[in-house]
Amino acid sequence: MNINHHLDEATLFSYVAGSLSQGMALVVASHISICDSCRERVFETEAIGGALLNEMVSDNSSDSSASVKVDETALEQVLACLDEEEPTISLDSSLSDGEPDACSPGNTGEVPAPLSDYIGGSLDAVQWKRLSPGFYYFDVFKEQRGICRLLKVAPGKSILPHGHHGNELTLLLRGSYADEVGRFAQGDVADLDDQIEHQPLVDGNEDCICLVATDSPLRFTTLLGKVIQPITRF
Repeated sequence: MNINHHLDEATLFSYVAGSLSQGMALVVASHISICDSCRERVFETEAIGGALLNEMVSDNSSDSSASVKVDETALEQVLACLDEEEPTISLDSSLSDGEPDACSPGNTGEVPAPLSDYIGGSLDAVQWKRLSPGFYYFDVFKEQRGICRLLKVAPGKSILPHGHHGNELTLLLRGSYADEVGRFAQGDVADLDDQIEHQPLVDGNEDCICLVATDSPLRFTTLLGKVIQPITRF
């Protein structure tokens, strides 16, 4: 699998810190279970956090009642140490509490291991619901403000143009699409914020199936999008 689009640093830090929503964390866990590069970056992020914590504890061990202060050069020192000696981290180590476990590489099929816990091991066995001609969805679970769902779009179809009030993570499980950001295929993840407006178009000859999570409703830019938003719950 040739993965060209990866998670950004802010998303990885939020994942390790346990501050992502359940849906966003599932997308991250699913991606890093199949992406060696992002999985290694998670390990490095954990190591940086642990080293900074040790630095803070060490600097304040002489006075337990003192407020915690971190030297301005602490992060640079930690990064320098990581460059000199790669941290040894077991693949069996757990991530932050509450996050889907993605430390170990997932299966090599279309359904990453963390996602298979919710939908099983086959995309063809999913009980799809028809949204409109060529568009199908399956809600993995419901969240308070955002969504976490599988979306299946037929070849040649495009999503209505939209922006975002918050963040959107999309993991490609089958097929491909192209938009203003680039072209995304199996294994790629689109890590988008509120500065992006796009209109994904399925450009292959097979259905495009994605795992999508948002933490806020989308911001549709056309009248049609605004009219159907309450129906689609995007």
